[in-house]
Amino acid sequence: MATDFEKRAVRDPSGFVVLAEHVPDIIQEIRYYSSYNFIGERIDGYEEPIALLTAEAARALKEVSRELFVQGYRLKVFDAYRPAMAVRQFVLWGIEDTDIRMKPYFYPDLQKQELFVKGYIAKQSSHSRGSTVDLTLLDMRTGKEADMGSPFDFFGEISHPSYTGITPEQRENRETLRKAMLRHGFLPYDCEWWHFTLENEPYPDIYYEFPVSYSALAK
Repeated sequence: MATDFEKRAVRDPSGFVVLAEHVPDIIQEIRYYSSYNFIGERIDGYEEPIALLTAEAARALKEVSRELFVQGYRLKVFDAYRPAMAVRQFVLWGIEDTDIRMKPYFYPDLQKQELFVKGYIAKQSSHSRGSTVDLTLLDMRTGKEADMGSPFDFFGEISHPSYTGITPEQRENRETLRKAMLRHGFLPYDCEWWHFTLENEPYPDIYYEFPVSYSALAK
């Protein structure tokens, strides 16, 4: 059982910032605030469509943004800090909920239970530690997302960074994002080309619970 200190700690947002205030060029499409995600409804804890991150991760991502902006790209963020309550909803959906309405869009070749076994959904997510971000590139020349070979949150081998069955252009786009993130201290995840965690994350053992909202940071 958690101590009183631990209970306070996981609800303390004092080390977090609003990402857009630190990276003004960022584009946000917070999927778990919307119903367009693998569950098909707004996810618990997402009270506003904003990205929150630890101050350390936000500073590092600002440097990524500066580098890529010169190359003609802006960063587009789908998810950042994810409350532990959201992860619990994912787990309950996977175990108890029979709803598969979003299967054709996000996991057409897998059963729900396989999403956990194959590493696409974690029962305890690094996102809840506040230094993990899901993102892609927006090409400023076209005004569209760079073609990465698969969309965000598509659960299948094609989304693995090591997958070879994509075009040279798609591979190059993935590498452009990956190399920039690596240069500024982020580590990739082997199942998802869009997922990166700050290597020297400030809270490696804390899973936070406060909601995604401006008001949570104001407390």
